[in-house]
Amino acid sequence: MKIAFIGLGNMGLPMALNLLQAGHQVTGFDLAKAQLEAFAAAGGTVAPDAVTATKDVDVLISMLPASNHVEGLYLGEGGLLAKASPNTLLIDCSTISPKVAQAVAAAAKAKGFAMIDAPVSGGTAGAQAGTLTFMVGGDVKDVELARPLLEKMGKNIFHAGASGAGQTVKVCNNMLLGIQMLGTSEALRLGIANGLDPKVLSDIMSKSSGRNWTLELYNPCPGVMENVPSSKAYAGGFGVDLMLKDLGLAVENAENLDASVPLGKLAQQLYELHSKAGNGQLDFSSVFNLKKVD
Repeated sequence: MKIAFIGLGNMGLPMALNLLQAGHQVTGFDLAKAQLEAFAAAGGTVAPDAVTATKDVDVLISMLPASNHVEGLYLGEGGLLAKASPNTLLIDCSTISPKVAQAVAAAAKAKGFAMIDAPVSGGTAGAQAGTLTFMVGGDVKDVELARPLLEKMGKNIFHAGASGAGQTVKVCNNMLLGIQMLGTSEALRLGIANGLDPKVLSDIMSKSSGRNWTLELYNPCPGVMENVPSSKAYAGGFGVDLMLKDLGLAVENAENLDASVPLGKLAQQLYELHSKAGNGQLDFSSVFNLKKVD
């Protein structure tokens, strides 16, 4: 199958490489030269721009940072909906506003495209291992068309509902993730302040009622766990500013629906404080080092 992959960042690159390893022809584009070089070194075909990448392909997959990037890629006179063949299956794996996902999908459908929103969970490790969870929104027939490809990049494929439903699930999930990371960091900091070994404390809590994904698989305390960002000076992974963006999407969505998310709002404020202190590009688990808040 011929695939165009737009957005070869920390998540997109390993996802595209898994498709290559599965035997598909993948043409990629990204604004970062280093990412394109890494993709080419692994056998991928590099395109000079997004429009060229989508020429004569069966599937277009996008993995972009925010709603405005997705709108810019697909919509308008220069957007891919005006350039690509309507026979192309569109899969957007970005994490964006559910409203934007619905609007882009509606525009795609009006032009004859099949499109699904399929944001992911599982982090860079999951992207590399091909064990991501896909939260999918769209028509059943379109989801089934995409499923064989999604299964090359992920382990769990969930159809959440109509267009935008995948984004809604992702927003809910990442709000919970951000809150969990803050709670885990506070608990570990409190234990350390009392003289406890953070690894021992983590092991005990992992077998107790406080167990959670951040504690067991993405521990924020340096030295407790190998091969996670906290043991690599918080490099790579999922950036603070990306978590802040997702919390903003959650809070915005809640306000539009008059839903109560006080912890989500507090988490947004704390990550914003951490970002403004110069940590926006570090992994979100670096919130472990958030300065004392009165």
